[in-house]
Amino acid sequence: MNLRNTIITMTTFAVVSDAILIPFYPQFFAARYGVTSPVHAGAYVAFISIVVMLTLPLWARVAKRLDAMHLLVYTQCAAGVLSVASYFAPTVALFWVLSLAMFMCKSSYLLMYPYMMRLEPKESHAHTIGVLSVVVHFGAIAGAVAGGFVMQVWNAHDCIFAMAAGDFVQMFICMGLIRSHSIPKRCRFADETQQSTKRPSLRDRLPILRLAMLMLSFDFCVYLIRPFMSSYWQSVTGAPGELVPGLVFAIPGMVAIIALRINKRIAERSGKRPDHMIANLLLCTAGMLLQGVEAPLWIIFGRLIFGWALFQIVVKLDVTMFSLSTPASYAADYSVVNFFQNVGVLLASFAAGAIVDDTGLRAPFFVASAGLLLTSMVSVWLLDRPRATSLADTGVTARAN
Repeated sequence: MNLRNTIITMTTFAVVSDAILIPFYPQFFAARYGVTSPVHAGAYVAFISIVVMLTLPLWARVAKRLDAMHLLVYTQCAAGVLSVASYFAPTVALFWVLSLAMFMCKSSYLLMYPYMMRLEPKESHAHTIGVLSVVVHFGAIAGAVAGGFVMQVWNAHDCIFAMAAGDFVQMFICMGLIRSHSIPKRCRFADETQQSTKRPSLRDRLPILRLAMLMLSFDFCVYLIRPFMSSYWQSVTGAPGELVPGLVFAIPGMVAIIALRINKRIAERSGKRPDHMIANLLLCTAGMLLQGVEAPLWIIFGRLIFGWALFQIVVKLDVTMFSLSTPASYAADYSVVNFFQNVGVLLASFAAGAIVDDTGLRAPFFVASAGLLLTSMVSVWLLDRPRATSLADTGVTARAN
């Protein structure tokens, strides 16, 4: 098995299993436990972010000694078992305990991102990040469609079995890679990490911290509309069923697949990708506002624009992160950035439930649009400033641009 391609395949299964219930938690809790409060659904999604935020650094520390591939065999097996156990939870409180413990174990698959980037040469980072971004969006497509199909044909709680299947598939893929590539239990980067004994100062880490702040702001705006997107579509169209809302939710993922192809062609012809940060942030804002128009065609058009800008921004930010970092620091810097991203998702999840509860399903689009405008204004300070200073010193200014 090719290590790079198999890791990408494994990441696809991970993202799909994660995305199955993301757009349908309000419907899931209503059908399974009779809980209809939008604040409850938003709080649950927020707690998912909390447990991921708190446990990923723990798995990163374990992975300094135990190779991440070996670690995932145990954690994904545990995640699958806990997922199945949550299916039989008779109360919503027990479901919270078992499912959040499942996400604690499941979060370890995020280590595969810096793991693979350390195996890749710098010159291929942009393309690999683009591929991984498409994988994430493709996972949203497959997960949302699968979740909508299962909920419409069977029952809401049957989605849990689909999530567990993804965890077990990851476990078996890791076992296959360990055998085929003779991956030792000791982390292959342990010696390199131990050689980097000098602890970076706060001044050295300022570029990464500024970038992380930008990611926090951007992720807050993007995730503000996610928990109730399917509910909003149903309220606008008045149509029953979850399959069509799942497809509408997944439109940005479909656009990302096309955008990856277009970006590759543009890069081959001119060498310059359409990755200007402020322009894409403004385009993302326009797409967000169009989704707030209570008409199906405008919502679809808005999600198309939103999907294009979202892909360009995500790739730009990730390329910048690895340009600011070094292979020995990829895991540490990724943990910092992931922490800030999860704070953004956490705040968005709590805010989404409160906003919908107070002002309705349409309001998050306008709040998110205002946040994106603010993000575009501060992006010059948060992004361009480190690019002009620290990147110039490390000789990678051109890569960040």
